[in-house]
Amino acid sequence: MKYFVTVNGVEQEVVLDGEGVHADGASVRAHLADVEGTPVKLVTIGDTVHRVLVRRGDRRGTYTLSIDGHRYEVDALDERARTIRDLSGAAAAAAGPAPLRAPMPGLIVRVHVKPGDVVQPGQGLVVMEAMKMENELRATAGGTVKAVAVAPGTAVEKGALLLELE
Repeated sequence: MKYFVTVNGVEQEVVLDGEGVHADGASVRAHLADVEGTPVKLVTIGDTVHRVLVRRGDRRGTYTLSIDGHRYEVDALDERARTIRDLSGAAAAAAGPAPLRAPMPGLIVRVHVKPGDVVQPGQGLVVMEAMKMENELRATAGGTVKAVAVAPGTAVEKGALLLELE
């Protein structure tokens, strides 16, 4: 199976098969074993054994590895998971303030900003009522309000543009 592994920002293609591990044009015998009841793994590469402490990250395929007193941030995704991530844009960082869209159908109750207002990340922008509950929608990034597309009393569908930031 082919994996794309990024260690501290450097990506490598790694192929695992019944014979071992193939990376960077080299092939080595490798074996992974759990140390029961601990997060420690024993990794044998050739004739060398390493004790590796593994902690899962907050996203699929992310890990923090501690090996011989050194810490490594690792992303390891198989071909399928990497393709899905790339197609969905999950790896893309936000390029700037995104437009605020309705996360569900509802009724606009209050609009806290007007065009020209400067907003900070986390600042409340619009309050909408959905399923008899009021939900305050907040800015995900800082920016300036370019346009407000709704007013109190407006009924909106999921995905409707509420306001634009720049």
